[in-house]
Amino acid sequence: MANWNDPRPTGTGFGASPSLSGIQARGEVFDAGLRRHMLSIYNYMASGVMLSGVVALLSASTGLTVSLLGTPLIWLVMLSPLAFVMFMSFGANKFSTTALQGMFWGFAVAMGLSLSTIFLVYTGASIATTFFATAGAFAGLSLYGYTTKKDLSGMGSFLIMGLFGIIIASLLNIFLKSSGLGWAISFLGVLIFAGLTAYDTQKLKEQYAYVAGTDFAGKAVVLGALSLYLDFINMFQFLLQFMGDRR
Repeated sequence: MANWNDPRPTGTGFGASPSLSGIQARGEVFDAGLRRHMLSIYNYMASGVMLSGVVALLSASTGLTVSLLGTPLIWLVMLSPLAFVMFMSFGANKFSTTALQGMFWGFAVAMGLSLSTIFLVYTGASIATTFFATAGAFAGLSLYGYTTKKDLSGMGSFLIMGLFGIIIASLLNIFLKSSGLGWAISFLGVLIFAGLTAYDTQKLKEQYAYVAGTDFAGKAVVLGALSLYLDFINMFQFLLQFMGDRR
């Protein structure tokens, strides 16, 4: 019979309390797994950003970007990253982890070709300065999202609504060509993607509990890297509107 009056139960049967050391051990294993999971996401994301940067620089310096301007192929270059994002996001359950990894690297190359046009508009020094400023801001915001105890889900919903708002405003400004509206869009874009960086980091951290040990874990790493990559690149492009020196 279980000794219900014993304040220090040591049994493992029904009615026995789990040992403190066992709970601590499971917690340490979970934390170690979470760190590996997040580190894998950051490694993929950083590698993708670097690949895009190298492709963008090579495309601009070799004249490939200039040769594409004014041809129908430039639309393929500009729209192909969106196609990759849609295929990866909506086909995650259908594709294998290896296929998603290949698509992520393909996306990074396509995004690099698309970004190469910034080297024709801004000086290399201002692009580098903006890149490192974005990297610093991203690191701080992502660290906040990882460590904060505050639930950011409510903020995330608001930011996603704001994202749709600036997309619509950007499309309208193609026809309006308003410099004031353009600056406002860039300012809001920086704020929105700064917030999304913290929100997405927290969401990816919480997601680990559901994907750990499953077949989806590898896919979650790639999709998480894609999410943070998009936050970084969009924040970089909006910041470039303020910090970039035009040629």
